[in-house]
Amino acid sequence: MGFFTDAYDLFCISLVTKLLGRIYYHVDGMEKPGSLPPNVSAAVNGVAFCGTLAGQLFFGWLGDKLGRKKVYGMTLMLMVICSVASGLSFGHTPKSVMATLCFFRFWLGFGIGGDYPLSATIMSEYANKKTRGAFIAAVFAMQGFGILAGGIFAIILSSSFNAMFEAPSYEVDALRSTVPQADYVWRIILMVGALPAALTYYWRMKMPETARYTALVAKNAKRAASDMSKVLQMDIEAEPQKIEQIKEQKSGFGLFTKEFAKRHGLHLLGTTSTWFLLDIAFYSQNLFQKDIFSAIGWIPSAKSMNAIDEVYRIARAQTLIALCSTVPGYWFTVAFIDKMGRFAIQLMGFFFMTVFMFALAIPYDHWTHKDNRIGFVIMYSLTFFFANFGPNATTFVVPAEIFPARLRSTCHGISAASGKLGAIVGAFGFLYLAQNQDKAKADAGYPAGIGVKNSLIVLGVVNALGFLFTFLVPESKGKSLEEMSGENEDSEPQGEAEPPSSSGRRAAPVA
Repeated sequence: MGFFTDAYDLFCISLVTKLLGRIYYHVDGMEKPGSLPPNVSAAVNGVAFCGTLAGQLFFGWLGDKLGRKKVYGMTLMLMVICSVASGLSFGHTPKSVMATLCFFRFWLGFGIGGDYPLSATIMSEYANKKTRGAFIAAVFAMQGFGILAGGIFAIILSSSFNAMFEAPSYEVDALRSTVPQADYVWRIILMVGALPAALTYYWRMKMPETARYTALVAKNAKRAASDMSKVLQMDIEAEPQKIEQIKEQKSGFGLFTKEFAKRHGLHLLGTTSTWFLLDIAFYSQNLFQKDIFSAIGWIPSAKSMNAIDEVYRIARAQTLIALCSTVPGYWFTVAFIDKMGRFAIQLMGFFFMTVFMFALAIPYDHWTHKDNRIGFVIMYSLTFFFANFGPNATTFVVPAEIFPARLRSTCHGISAASGKLGAIVGAFGFLYLAQNQDKAKADAGYPAGIGVKNSLIVLGVVNALGFLFTFLVPESKGKSLEEMSGENEDSEPQGEAEPPSSSGRRAAPVA
């Protein structure tokens, strides 16, 4: 549910940015409806990403210091409070409304950022090794449903407002095309994100700390055994000699040590670089979305609609994309990750993304003709199907499995933050890059760029680099977390790792 909320909150802003432009940046006598100036648009869309990046680093580190459970409740409360607050405004001038919105979207992002490393770590530490990949991927796959829920809710809300408050299109009557009640639409869409988060709070507080954290980091084997007894509903005793062994263990190497660099340095480089490169490609999709929707006639020109109708059309288009390419890709990963392995899925995903990007880029002029537009959409959807049945899911799974327990949440946070940095590059770097090479034809307020065709070629190269960096990431399919991180070797005085029990139900080296 945490991830469902994260996706709803992060992606619902794209449904309402056009509406914000019409309400707050309307200019009398213009032939086109008002739109957000480029710097305001970048701030409104991107400020949550900046918050997420900071939250991933901070809460990832805190999750290893204080324990997963304590921090998990904090991130949720922050998300609930900021979701509600982002629908409220101090003042009513465009400047004050946008400033309030950006302020609370930043802190909302900060809370969402904490959810990434904690959800992945908690799931990996609870799951058994046979189905661990599918469980962590299923947490991430809820992102697809969050995007879908945002679209469906916006469709329902905008169509009911449209029915209650009829308005002419912009070209018929510019002023009356945006009814005063439209101001409620964007606020309600943003505030509803607080609901699923608030509903989850009770269950998060009931959940015991993961046994691996309690035993390996907090060094309390008895507590870990009793927590696992509750979870598995069976009696588990902590073995006395294991308790002594855990107490005597030194706390091991830290993040900034030579030992970490030697054992996990390349792994961390692999997880951060692949996530960074993937998100550049993944988040640049938003650029092409509006062109694609307009091209295939899903969204007519802005002046031929009223304000609320535009929200409805955008939400409908986003929901269709989510339903056809986003959601199925995630669940393909869940189904196959423990059969094919993380490495194979990630390589395959990057390979096909590279192929489809180049197939879109090189004959780009061919795709822009009216007759070939459907082909363009199919190719485009396949690119994102293979992002989700590929690196978008595996980059989330792997960092939660290959690092030692005391650094697991921190390393996942670092990898995820590197991904968000890629998202910022993808969403904003390409916003400027994809502009027409002729300044006169670029969008209002933007400098000339390298054009869509060249942008797609750059993205193809980015995906090819992702393919190469995948070779730094180890395969964790079917191995226990202790086997992957080498923690068993540290804990066994004879240097022999104890084999896990056949049921795969061993709770850390405790029970």
